[in-house]
Parts: sequence; C-alpha cells; structure tokens
Amino acid sequence: MHIISRKVLRKFWEEHPDSRAPLSRWFKVMEQNDFGSFSELRSIFLSADKVGDLIVFNIGGNKYRLIASIHFNRGKVYIRDVLTHHEYDKGAWKP
Repeated sequence: MHIISRKVLRKFWEEHPDSRAPLSRWFKVMEQNDFGSFSELRSIFLSADKVGDLIVFNIGGNKYRLIASIHFNRGKVYIRDVLTHHEYDKGAWKP
C-alpha cells in the first residue's frame, strides 16, 4: 500500500515519543501489504474498525488511534489523523 503521508506520524511521535515504535510497526505492515478489501486488512489488524468511510486503528495497546481513508482499489492509504485515546473520544474528528 502507498501511505500518504508519513509526516503525520512523525509529527505525532515528536509530541508522544512512546508512540514511535507502534506507529512505525503499523507503517511497515501497511507498506509491505497490498490489501484488496477491509476484510483482508482486518485479518492482520484485528481491532481495525470502519467508521463511515474511515478506518480507525488502535495503536500502542489502544493508547492511540490512527484514522485513515483507504482506497483499496488504488492501493492508497491517506492518514487523516493520529490522536490520543482521550482526543479520539471527544469525537471532533468525525465527518
């Protein structure tokens, strides 16, 4: 999958250094796979959830949430946001 953009991840882990390792693992797994559907993605990321047109990943033992728009037909992943669990619960990210 082609991920747009890693810059969002770097910016987040600069503020939350303990998120660097789990976000890097997520990036590597996404980059090394070509998921054709949500069900294929879910076979690797068991806690991934669809919320409208977005997919939410639990990162770092559910401490962080990564929100992405994934276009399976084009092999593209657009990182919309990375949030702490607390920020995610506020719901301001929802479309």
